[in-house]
Amino acid sequence: MLSHNQKYEYRAPGSDVQSLKEALVYKLIFSLGCPPADATRTNWLNAALLVVRDLAAERWLQTTRYLRRENLRRVYYLSMEFLMGRALSNALIAEDVYDALREALAELGQDLNDIIAEEGDPGLGNGGLGRLAACFMDSLATLRIPAMGYGIRYEYGMFRQDIENGKQVERPDTWTEQDIAWQFRRPSKHYVIRFGGNIHYQGEQCIWNNSEQITALAYDQIIPGYGTAAANTLRLWSAHAGDVFNLNDFNRGDYFAAMEKQNTSENVSRVLYPDDSTAVGRELRLRQEYFLTSASVQDIVRRHLKENPDISTLADTVAIHLNDTHPVLAIPELMRILIDEHRVKWDDAWAACGKIFSYTNHTLMGEALETWPVEMMGRVLPRHLQLIFEINEHFLDGLRKQGYDGDFIRRVSLIDEGGERRVRMAWLAVIGSHKINGVAKIHSELMVKSIFADFARLYPERFTNVTNGVTPRRWIALANRGLAQVLDKHIGESWRNHLEQLVKLDPLKEDAAVRAEIRAVKHENKRRLAEWINSELGIKVSPDALFDVQIKRIHEYKRQLLNVLQIINRYNRILKNPDADWVPRVYIFAGKAASAYYAAKKIIHLINDVAKVINNDGRIRDLIKVVFIPNYGVSLAQIIIPAADISEQISLAGTEASGTSNMKFALNGALTIGTLDGANVEILNAVGKDNIFIFGNTVEQVEALRQRGYSPLLYLENDPELHETIIQITSGAFSPEEPSRYHENLHVFSDYYQVLADFRSYIEAQDRVDRRYRDQDAWAKAAITNIAHMGYFSSDRSIEDYAKDIWYIKPLPETPINVSGGLSEVPEPPPANAAAAPKKKGK
Repeated sequence: MLSHNQKYEYRAPGSDVQSLKEALVYKLIFSLGCPPADATRTNWLNAALLVVRDLAAERWLQTTRYLRRENLRRVYYLSMEFLMGRALSNALIAEDVYDALREALAELGQDLNDIIAEEGDPGLGNGGLGRLAACFMDSLATLRIPAMGYGIRYEYGMFRQDIENGKQVERPDTWTEQDIAWQFRRPSKHYVIRFGGNIHYQGEQCIWNNSEQITALAYDQIIPGYGTAAANTLRLWSAHAGDVFNLNDFNRGDYFAAMEKQNTSENVSRVLYPDDSTAVGRELRLRQEYFLTSASVQDIVRRHLKENPDISTLADTVAIHLNDTHPVLAIPELMRILIDEHRVKWDDAWAACGKIFSYTNHTLMGEALETWPVEMMGRVLPRHLQLIFEINEHFLDGLRKQGYDGDFIRRVSLIDEGGERRVRMAWLAVIGSHKINGVAKIHSELMVKSIFADFARLYPERFTNVTNGVTPRRWIALANRGLAQVLDKHIGESWRNHLEQLVKLDPLKEDAAVRAEIRAVKHENKRRLAEWINSELGIKVSPDALFDVQIKRIHEYKRQLLNVLQIINRYNRILKNPDADWVPRVYIFAGKAASAYYAAKKIIHLINDVAKVINNDGRIRDLIKVVFIPNYGVSLAQIIIPAADISEQISLAGTEASGTSNMKFALNGALTIGTLDGANVEILNAVGKDNIFIFGNTVEQVEALRQRGYSPLLYLENDPELHETIIQITSGAFSPEEPSRYHENLHVFSDYYQVLADFRSYIEAQDRVDRRYRDQDAWAKAAITNIAHMGYFSSDRSIEDYAKDIWYIKPLPETPINVSGGLSEVPEPPPANAAAAPKKKGK
């Protein structure tokens, strides 16, 4: 501890233990107003965040000012979700000071693990879409791609999931109350977002008279690159009502009226994905999406004009990427800004949009493609609806001139005229973008044959594939430090930036010592998870059992129900043949169901009911344990994924666009059991059929079943084990206190996602898992093969593909020009003869 009479003079910290220790104490005293002796764990967390933020800030500012000086083309990544995870631990890895800060804190009487655990996960996302965006932000910075992410700073996230009496209960995720010191609040960066009203013309100029407006206020978060001098920005928008507080109402004592408009306006950034089972909830979602896109596009145009005098060069400096359909309103918003505010001709504005926008599709399910009622959009965004009509008419007129028939024109129209008229947002994304990509090879192939078949006929050159990836920095270097040490020892340290180097591990699977090291790492990870489960949930599980894991959003197409049926079948088999050589298994589930998704919430209830019965049945001697881990997020994934032996990727073939948890699991040495869906197909090709457990109908077989009339009852009648399992559930064997609980709610008799059709194949694949697991040497070889062949599934490779083939952006130099100055909005930099920043040592 520093002496009480020591003079405190703060300088940007170095990466050595002593300077980090001094910086921690300085931040506690002068930034947080807290003497070290009185500091809480949250105080220490914020001090550490401030210190590490200082380390990252210099190169962040250098990158920002270098971009401004060179006027380079940048990509702006718009996403409703950024599932970032804890900032401190990730930044420590990026800044290469993890061990140094651990030692500095230890000398101050603190444990780094405790400090890291104190930080909550930011409530900025829910599932794979948001985590993919987070991995991409990491890779963009690491590869020195000039980029900025845009999202919403949700005050309460989606929700905090609790499990009460086996059921999901949603509670506010109050993550912002912790007030962690990583983001910069930017009061000077605010934009007016308008809603409602009407439009009229003065001559040729369209005037939008809005009826209400709110303010979008920016919060910036540094995204440090790993092993590079570059850093990027994630800018999140928070809604503020502005000048709507009615002092007269307040002074009269009508406090509710004084605050009502403010509260209503600020609801836009309260919650991720508000419940859309009501008209009010659906309208809030529309407002939320426009709030994101309007603030972001206004900011992008402002930045361009600050650096360029001519709006006509916007497409030269700006690439906007739409992560799914949520931000597609950015297209008519940019049209509005160009036409109404900058007097750009309509045709020129539309041509610019076609050069600027690109779009990633994340689903093959037509019902999941976002549409909005014309009536609602006309009421909330009248100018944008008018622009969409104009875009549609321009598009359809061109098709009519080319001779396309009325049925084709009806199918591709941006307005669905069947029943309630609706705006097809995915259609708008396709005709307004120069590139549309799928996220796995099979997904991209199916995309142009199914949902976008008509558009692929019109614009075959626009469609491409970029297979998803994950960042090895978070998903090995941070989440699985034991495996990272083994890799460093045997293949060197550069896999963190060049994941393809993992292939060097492949021949080492024949080395018994290496296999033993990998097995020891896995066992330690399982022991850590077992301790967490016991401590947090009160369930004792053995790390010697096979850990079988399915962690993802709860949805019928992901088929958690199929997994539950298999568990019950295994339970029945053990009871009938208790003396057989059973492989002990711990089945681990985690994931949230959307608050209005009744069937998914019923599946969670069923999982917990089955767990309650099986976990308390002494007859099976702990050969099965079932665990549902509530409130799944990035930090929990970092504990669960390294401990998994089996990765459940069992969606119906043709429904999962890609998946990224399959990549994270395999990267950490878990073997996949899965269908030929999404990226499973590419993982199969990478690791070989002997190192993955594939089952179930193919996409073609699924469609053939549908075409000839799929009958789930046939499978039920012809499979005694399946029949027994279904009867147990529907008769109340797992819900004796309410025997009819699942009688009407199991959805197996419609079975749209063909759970029963794949049941027998799934059981046979699980039997193969048992046989392989009994030979621990063979299992270790397969695990090493999976790790060694995951190099292609790096988000670095994904981003290289995007930058080269879609955004047309080149990386920054290895060492951007070192310029002095304050935070991001500062005077123009000094002449370019300033000294170059030293290259940060990668590891």
